[in-house]
Amino acid sequence: MTDFNTLQLEYNDNGFATLWLNRPEKNNAFNAEMIRELLLAFDEIETRADLRFLLLRSRGKHFSAGADLSWMQESAKLDYNANLNDARELAQVMASLYQLKLPTLAVVQGAAFGGALGLISCCDMAIGAEDSLFSLSEVRIGILPAVISPYVVKAIGERAARRYALTAERFDGNEAQRLGLLAACYPADELDRALGDWTTNLLLNSPAAMRATKALMHEVKHGELTPALRRYTEASIARVRVSPEGQEGLTAFLDKRKPSWQEQ
Repeated sequence: MTDFNTLQLEYNDNGFATLWLNRPEKNNAFNAEMIRELLLAFDEIETRADLRFLLLRSRGKHFSAGADLSWMQESAKLDYNANLNDARELAQVMASLYQLKLPTLAVVQGAAFGGALGLISCCDMAIGAEDSLFSLSEVRIGILPAVISPYVVKAIGERAARRYALTAERFDGNEAQRLGLLAACYPADELDRALGDWTTNLLLNSPAAMRATKALMHEVKHGELTPALRRYTEASIARVRVSPEGQEGLTAFLDKRKPSWQEQ
């Protein structure tokens, strides 16, 4: 297992992982080291076929303040090509998280500004505290939410993304839920309990079926029915039905017993 300076990667005995952003003294702001370590962490997680899902969390008061100011100051001194390389690394972080084969759930407390909205948007699901604060704050400091914008648009829609990217307004957990960025929000002191309910529910599901369903949802996207998509859906259900977990799930249902993955 890789040792990190800005992250913590923990494996739960029930078969899921928690990746913690771990720069609480800097409000979990991104810098070059964290970006590189996120790429390493996602690579490690992707190799673990035994994992059922991933939780993305942060130590301390805030989920993430976005880009580290000292790192931004250093970037401002770089030429175009060096900045392009930085942007490519951050874009790869977002793509790697979005494309992870296992389900992902972000858990948000405190502030989530700038690039932090990218991480949240790249996860399959997110929950947060009612008093959490969100902002696409880039225009306030003369830049733009470039590499995260495709994922934010997918999460909250084009019209809302345009508004918040242009205004840099702050909005709370309730508004984030209304927009679709959060699936649910809770009082801050109930967030951990709610997370326990979410993990318990996810552990009821077939690990292989969840991975296959995530791949299916990526393929279906906006639901435009084409001959190729129809063939994909037909083949995907046929493969899962004859797979070991598919056979176990169907047999357990007919036998009125728990499937093997619920007995761990």
